[in-house]
Amino acid sequence: MHLETRVLVTGGAGFLGSHLCWELLQSGATVLCLDNFFTGTRRNVKDLLDYRRFELLRHDVTFPIYVEVDQIFNLACPASPVHYQHDPVQTTKTSVHGAINVLGLAKRLRAKILQASTSEVYGDPAVHPQVEGYWGNVNPIGPRSCYDEGKRCAETLFFDYRRQHNLRIKVARIFNTYGPRMHPNDGRVVSNFIVQALLGRDITVFGDGAQTRSFCYVDDMVGGLMRLMATGDDVTGPINLGNPQEFTILDLAKAVIEFTGSRSRIVHRPLPQDDPRQRCPDITLAQQVLGWEPKTDLTEGIKRTISYFDGLLGDKEIGPLIKQQFGAPAPSPPPLAGEG
Repeated sequence: MHLETRVLVTGGAGFLGSHLCWELLQSGATVLCLDNFFTGTRRNVKDLLDYRRFELLRHDVTFPIYVEVDQIFNLACPASPVHYQHDPVQTTKTSVHGAINVLGLAKRLRAKILQASTSEVYGDPAVHPQVEGYWGNVNPIGPRSCYDEGKRCAETLFFDYRRQHNLRIKVARIFNTYGPRMHPNDGRVVSNFIVQALLGRDITVFGDGAQTRSFCYVDDMVGGLMRLMATGDDVTGPINLGNPQEFTILDLAKAVIEFTGSRSRIVHRPLPQDDPRQRCPDITLAQQVLGWEPKTDLTEGIKRTISYFDGLLGDKEIGPLIKQQFGAPAPSPPPLAGEG
């Protein structure tokens, strides 16, 4: 990447965005990180604040953006059911109004722009593994629809701006991604299982645990996004980015218990509405067009993520809050002089 390249990352203080900002800085880019801190945190980018080529801007993408950049990575949107169902109307606005605003900015600047779409556009798929040509099986009025349909509409807008304004677009369909800086209480299986195991709480598996997911380590995902952005204008996507290896939720729970050395029990709860039974990408297109495939195996990635959460739980400020959220009491304050 050229040293003068200026890159805007919306949602840049989030889990995936913060890792992307770091890699962009390492590549020589000047990075403008934009976030409203709904799910992102300053803590995720605190190590970047001393970089001369890094700037942090608090802003909501549902409002117009006026900056000068060469490239845009649009990652702004809560990505876990716990967060995107908290305010479903705002989630839809973030996907749709946010896309309109970043596309308008890209149109004005003639900037290259990448949309972080999602495997959720496939819904509860009737095709397995999922290929980019599959149109999906999505419930348009269910509790997950604000995210699923919002992202589908964002893809529509990107391709309409391409057709109508010849915009240089890229669309990545991101499958389950995990790693350090995941939100500890985002409701996703990897973070949930790890925190529950480290705290010795029951590990909650929804349904019988036979449903499958593919898990891609965050460093691999960031590499895929950067390779897609670096392609020529004839490559638009959508392109699946994810790990084609499938794991059952029950197997993941057992692996987390093993790697943490926890005595946690696995307990089963009813399956949420519209929860897909299978989710696995066909990454043939990414392999052919980008020369990309994930390199980090699940064992290594999970161990790194466990180490991160173990450190987070040991933090004097953050640890007690996480423990309270997961039903573990925060430590009592020390007794005053003369007590006890």
